[in-house]
Amino acid sequence: MGFACRIDIAVHSMKDVPTQLPEGLQQAAVLKRGPVYDLLVYKNDPAIFTKKDHIGHIATSSIRRKAQWLHKYPAHQIHNLRGNVNTRLRKLEEEPWDAAIFAQAGLERIHLRPANSVLLDWMLPAPAQGAIMVVCREEDEAAAKACEPFNDPDTAFCTKTEREFLRVLLGGCSTPISALAEIEDEELYFRGHILSLDGSQKVEIEKILPLDKASGIGRIAAEELLERGGKAIADSIRETSKLQSGPQVHQSEDQSLAGQ
Repeated sequence: MGFACRIDIAVHSMKDVPTQLPEGLQQAAVLKRGPVYDLLVYKNDPAIFTKKDHIGHIATSSIRRKAQWLHKYPAHQIHNLRGNVNTRLRKLEEEPWDAAIFAQAGLERIHLRPANSVLLDWMLPAPAQGAIMVVCREEDEAAAKACEPFNDPDTAFCTKTEREFLRVLLGGCSTPISALAEIEDEELYFRGHILSLDGSQKVEIEKILPLDKASGIGRIAAEELLERGGKAIADSIRETSKLQSGPQVHQSEDQSLAGQ
């Protein structure tokens, strides 16, 4: 397989894992999901963002977050923000920006959520956001069995659905593609959408169906979305990616585990 075999398992922020695992690796467990949404960490009164005459200056390195923010606030300015959580919080303090967007799970897991933050429950998360995946080698049955007790079936099913949606649409995470699957009362609630890079175009889809009939719904939803106008947006994103940087390279949305 080409593996050095120095470790038995690896733990990843699931939304940063390619939808197709490298040959020789398998998903051993998905931990119970943490918070899925994003947070706005602001400097002053967050109510200013609702004022029509205010041009907000928002920091984020995420193409998904940028597109959704511009779809809601097209006149605002987006500034690039990279680094680990501590670095980004420090940059927010130093720069003349109004706010920055972070993953709720990323801040709360390391107990760094500022008091001056609000939940962006209108911003649909990245597929598998808030979830942790454990992988091991395919032939390592002992490691796979050892991971079974901390696998959460509901989280595993929901994140699989979201990642199927992502894979059919484009296959990478550095795109304005969002999805969220939730289980309640034996029903699966699925929402997903794709936006143009500048946020001006958006195609969305929603599905509600019994859990026992929900297998493959991520793929089905993606195919329906493509037929309803999503293909034109996806093709445009692919073309833009080729012109800017050649073949698309899978990378973390925030470049760090804590940044999820």
